[in-house]
Amino acid sequence: MSWDPVYQLVKRIPRGHVTTYGELARKLRFRGGARAVGYAMAACPNGRGIPWHRVVGAGGRLIIREPYGSLQRRLLETEGVTIEGRRIDMERYAWAPKKKSAGRKRATKR
Repeated sequence: MSWDPVYQLVKRIPRGHVTTYGELARKLRFRGGARAVGYAMAACPNGRGIPWHRVVGAGGRLIIREPYGSLQRRLLETEGVTIEGRRIDMERYAWAPKKKSAGRKRATKR
């Protein structure tokens, strides 16, 4: 199984925003749910520009263990995300992938 769909979706998360493992799993319809997305993120390759630090646990919890937990915190803070304790205000910083439109109508020439 390829984790590329997960990585492509994570690349779309804008600076200063976060999403949850569960939200990614719902959007991608992953059978294993949030846990499967967690496995994908744990296997995230270096040097491909994947902003792994923008994926957090349910309710905005920072769940990555050290030494990467403090790196995640620093990266998010440099993007302007405020972290209180080990939580992010999801009402303020959450990003959810947009649903694809059913199809755009082309403008006709008259």
